[in-house]
Amino acid sequence: MIPQDPVMLLSFINMKLRDEYGNLEALSEGLDISNDELQEIVSKLNAIGYTYDKANNKFS
Repeated sequence: MIPQDPVMLLSFINMKLRDEYGNLEALSEGLDISNDELQEIVSKLNAIGYTYDKANNKFS
């Protein structure tokens, strides 16, 4: 289950990107997340000041 709390969500997504998935697209496929759900996750993380860094494959 994906955490709803933005800070826990950040930790969860970055862990998954670091340990299991090479990019956001692979993460969404692997976790069976729709494009809309992925955009909601990105928006939640943007709202707390984090953006996806493609080069480093993490939100920072």
